[in-house]
Amino acid sequence: MSSVTKRIGIGIGDDAEKVIESANTVGDAIQIICYCTPKTVIRKESLSKSVKIVKHSEPHELLISDLVAGKINAAVRGTLPANATLKALKRAMSVDHLERIALLETVDGKKFLLAPVGVDEGWTVPEKVILIKKGREIARRFGISQEAAILSGGRFGDIGRHRQVDTSMADAELVARLSGAKHFEILIEDAVKECGIIIAPDGISGNLIFRTLTFLGGGHGHGAPVLNIDKIFVDTSRASPNYTNALKLAASLLD
Repeated sequence: MSSVTKRIGIGIGDDAEKVIESANTVGDAIQIICYCTPKTVIRKESLSKSVKIVKHSEPHELLISDLVAGKINAAVRGTLPANATLKALKRAMSVDHLERIALLETVDGKKFLLAPVGVDEGWTVPEKVILIKKGREIARRFGISQEAAILSGGRFGDIGRHRQVDTSMADAELVARLSGAKHFEILIEDAVKECGIIIAPDGISGNLIFRTLTFLGGGHGHGAPVLNIDKIFVDTSRASPNYTNALKLAASLLD
């Protein structure tokens, strides 16, 4: 075992160079273990001294098993396929669903937490209340405002125009009362100014907010920690330009 105190695993499914470049930038205080298949071509001379390569026919399975066994202190999905990796994580942690909250940054440097960010997450009032409770702990650790904003599908003047809008607004009002948060209607631009935690109406809209900000709006995604397991796992998008922020986020959760 190395003398380094932190060992973080990251997966390589494709675009190996992007992952390696990210691992190289994190620094010598953390050892980065990159999990990939035997077919993955990586030049040894491209690796910094703190980066190690582990090859396996099913790298997502080994990444998760090493995390559970404590061989690594935290894991980042990197460019491994989402379905297989998250399915392995759920199975290994004995949970039937995952609760993730994304750390995002606007183009002008405003950081906030966003949930739900998975299309199958955060659809019920109790789920949103739990996301806020756990999100406040993450916000506290990162020095982000713990005030939470609840978004809905319209403004109060839109009530009666569509039943789904009415339902989302009623749910948002209830979540706000139960959690001590504030219902900002559909005004995300105002919510981000006042709050460090943004709760989207559902997983679909949350995913769209994330993708619009990071891929069209010039913002940045720092990764999405999984909240309902007792290990540190940071989910990422394979479309991310790099994984430096996600690795640093995983490391900060170890402090």
